[in-house]
Amino acid sequence: MKTIRAKGLAEFCRKPGSMFVSGLMLASLAITANAEEAQLNLFNWTDYMDPGIIEDFEAESGIEVVQNYFNSNAELMAKLTAGGDAQYDIVMPSDYMVARLIGAGLLQPLNGEGAGLEGTENILEDFRAPYYDPEDRYTVPYQWGVTGIVYNTETFPDPDPSWGLLYDPQVNSEYPFAMLKGDGQFNFGTICAWLGKGFDCVGQEPWVEAAGVVIETRQRDNFVGFVDALAGIDQVSSGVIHAAVAYNGDVAGKKAADPELYGNVGFFVPREGSQRWVDVMAIPARAPHPEAARAFIEYMLRPDVAARLSNYNMYTSPNAAAQPMLDAALREPPVMPDDETRARLSLTPGVEGEQLELLQQLWSEARSR
Repeated sequence: MKTIRAKGLAEFCRKPGSMFVSGLMLASLAITANAEEAQLNLFNWTDYMDPGIIEDFEAESGIEVVQNYFNSNAELMAKLTAGGDAQYDIVMPSDYMVARLIGAGLLQPLNGEGAGLEGTENILEDFRAPYYDPEDRYTVPYQWGVTGIVYNTETFPDPDPSWGLLYDPQVNSEYPFAMLKGDGQFNFGTICAWLGKGFDCVGQEPWVEAAGVVIETRQRDNFVGFVDALAGIDQVSSGVIHAAVAYNGDVAGKKAADPELYGNVGFFVPREGSQRWVDVMAIPARAPHPEAARAFIEYMLRPDVAARLSNYNMYTSPNAAAQPMLDAALREPPVMPDDETRARLSLTPGVEGEQLELLQQLWSEARSR
């Protein structure tokens, strides 16, 4: 859900007439940059924002952006629950976490009492009225991508594209590997897919079975623990581990940035199915600068800015008007999954109430036993 490659893309501002357009944008954004709204606290995934976008937004609006970072949805939820909803102005949760945040009273509607946000007409139809926000009240899509397995191509030159590379000791009984750090629902989903129950499994029976596999996996001699996706790629590259979970754009971005260093890194989407995720922009319930947050979201919805973001981090954009401005690499695998791959992808279902309590209990037990 994030990456490390930077590219400059300021062509829009150099086009004839852009001074007039930029002037209008500046006037619009500057309205919010009063004494109380002259700062924006952004809480985002690590390495998921082009620094140049922040610099240009600050120059146009007069709003200073202060960035803080998280590495998992579980960490984001914990921070907001502990009072972060009064500290941050914009957060970037993944789709399935949105319902939990809304249910906990940690998000506010995007529009407040005013009109709709400018630029939402640019959003692709596939990303409108999603299951996690059916009225588009709380979120705007940011980026989307695919989760799969990153592996050492020297250790596994021709692996079966299966979750078994992690969970089947007969497939890998020797080489160190890791599971993904963070929320348990994803990890249970990967095991459910491997067991033939579908990545989008929900309920006591499949989760209990998945928790049992987590316990068995943790007891294997070559299991090293739970690592973040970015760290997993680096550790595979350096030979510390030989298989882990990663996001497609992260792998593509690191290989593009340093083909030699990451030349032994491969990636596949398991044939049993995996996650198609959408990361979104949302405003916490007690955000100190909500108008600055809305101005920033409208800025990110501009097609040139949306394309610049995707070209930087090598994830696909949900902005329809940005598509013609995307780099060619974003139109082919692994960044843009082919039709066969997309057919076996699922969004992570939202769970609440007693189901969420059961999920959290099972995940806690699976990590501690």
